[in-house]
Amino acid sequence: MALPDPKPGLVVRYDYLWTHEAAAGRDQGKTRPTCLIAATDPAVLPRYVVLLPITHTPPGVDSTGIEVPARVRQALGLDDTPSWVIVSEHNIDEWPNAGLSPLLGQPDVFSYGFIPPGLFAQIKARFLALARSKKSRAVRR
Repeated sequence: MALPDPKPGLVVRYDYLWTHEAAAGRDQGKTRPTCLIAATDPAVLPRYVVLLPITHTPPGVDSTGIEVPARVRQALGLDDTPSWVIVSEHNIDEWPNAGLSPLLGQPDVFSYGFIPPGLFAQIKARFLALARSKKSRAVRR
């Protein structure tokens, strides 16, 4: 069971904890696809990653998301339901961590693959803009 190298754009199955869940005192969330947006240097331990949730729920008035096109969902092996990468909140966690889960029916596979570079550039730019303007919420795990 080898975990993938945490590279930006990697989509993994992870126990994502929303900020409202953390504020309510929860310490576990729902396992879902997440997009790894950043990782610290592998020479520095512990290594940390920043993960963005992928959800079927369209962004609301208090969140910002980028829709995942159908062809990308299909290439990643996600379902056919419209999905969004939420860029207005994120989890920060060690790598590897206990929140990582194998894909359903594939006990040795922890990654769906990578978000295509063009879409990842959009996700990263929007995430960084929100983070710089302090409009991004984080949960440190």
